[in-house]
Amino acid sequence: MDPLQIVWFKRDLRVVDHLPLLQASRRGPVLPLAVVEPELWQQADASGRQWAFCAESLEELRRALAELGQPLVVRVGAVEQVLERARRSFGVAGLWSHEETGNGWTYARDRRVAAWARRHGIPWVEIPQFGVIRRLASRDGWARRWEERMAEPVLPPPQALEPLPGLDPGALPTAAALGLLPDPCPDRQPGGRRAGLTLLQSFLEGRGARYHRELSSPLTAFRSCSRLSPHLAWGTLSLREVVQASRRRRSGLEGLPAAQAVAWRRALRGFEERLHWHCHFIQKLEDQPDLEFRELHPLTAGLRLSDPERLAAWAEGRTGLPFVDACMRALIASGWINFRMRAMLMSVASYHLWLPWRESGLQLARLFVDYEPGIHWSQCQMQSGTTGINTIRVYNPIKQGQDHDPDGIFLRRWLPELAAVPAVHLHEPWTMAPALQERIGCVLGVHYPLPIVDPVASAREARERIWARRRELGFAELADAIQRRHGSRRSGLKAGGGGRRRRRSQGQETDGSSLQLLLDLG
Repeated sequence: MDPLQIVWFKRDLRVVDHLPLLQASRRGPVLPLAVVEPELWQQADASGRQWAFCAESLEELRRALAELGQPLVVRVGAVEQVLERARRSFGVAGLWSHEETGNGWTYARDRRVAAWARRHGIPWVEIPQFGVIRRLASRDGWARRWEERMAEPVLPPPQALEPLPGLDPGALPTAAALGLLPDPCPDRQPGGRRAGLTLLQSFLEGRGARYHRELSSPLTAFRSCSRLSPHLAWGTLSLREVVQASRRRRSGLEGLPAAQAVAWRRALRGFEERLHWHCHFIQKLEDQPDLEFRELHPLTAGLRLSDPERLAAWAEGRTGLPFVDACMRALIASGWINFRMRAMLMSVASYHLWLPWRESGLQLARLFVDYEPGIHWSQCQMQSGTTGINTIRVYNPIKQGQDHDPDGIFLRRWLPELAAVPAVHLHEPWTMAPALQERIGCVLGVHYPLPIVDPVASAREARERIWARRRELGFAELADAIQRRHGSRRSGLKAGGGGRRRRRSQGQETDGSSLQLLLDLG
């Protein structure tokens, strides 16, 4: 057998628009390889629900590759060791993959793989998958380059792959074999490309018509958001094909009545903006990998203290703040919640509960089936006020519930213990008189928790603390440097504002309506 071209599948679980696979197939026999790394799945941001989605996607990928002639080969272990066994058994002419902007563990692993490839003189060709640019010198012109990448043709799969006789495809391990704890997620989205294509079609042909109006409320977001985020995170669909499908839909609206066409254009424009912001945030982690672990603005370090009891109450949906608890329980059950609610959950953890962003961020990472490290950690820091360049947004969880679930439909679904609470008290059940609590069978502290913090006083104290830090000597100058490195050139923000910009907002409740917050791939 000639030396093999190994195509290493990571978070790109598809055969369509897969340039590494297509190019490798033109150079010789291809070994399509997925390595399930137990150490990766033991990291603090990994979970059983994520593995379930990944495993379903790998099974479908195996079938798609088998139809081309050579099924996916799965091996369990450290990637370097798997590659070394392949080198000794068959010879490796080249290693192909997409670039990955993953967590700190995958970054270190890729460095080890690169060293292995150099040591054996094996070329490792890494090809961009998104609009993220490796070794980016400046953000200037980034949006133009993103558009150029999204305009490239969506590539077909190879016509055929040469079968590799006698090669055991290997079995996918169970979650238990990977050391993952039981992780029930009854409403989880199924993995695999077919499920992703079905979602894309239903969104562009019907569900997305009111996307721009209905993405903010959890009452409507589960249906009106695209729900494509796990498929983009695991690569069953390429970002390019989603962008192009959306734009084809936008260009074909002429036959609709005028009002419908206008609504669709606004919806699709908003959706495409969020696809752009998807890469904007991942670029931050690509440029500065340690923002997963360290505050982007160093003067925001050490602000908060660990509190295991508060963290557990927040993570389990029992803070006594109804809208917060309902959103958390919905997330636990489905592995997904819309972006505004993600922002609110992180804001409440960081401000009202004054928890360290890394600790609450890890809790959310494990719950998100669509966990994308670049987006997730950028957003955790943004919502916690540790970037130094974004407006402080202390979400009011009572107002959020009243605005986005005024009739309490979402609350009553996820908090059945509050089912009998009158609507006037539902978002603030502590305003009920004890006699009323007894009469309806919902005694606070017994059937549903009392609030673990005073939402008004805790928000006020948090603002005072965070703004005191922002007024410290040297804060604004460091923020300006961060803005030059990481800030969007489309945001309209200028240098000189890190600590001074928007100081007029101090003490005001802000609602996160800025485009920078509306990163909802849904």
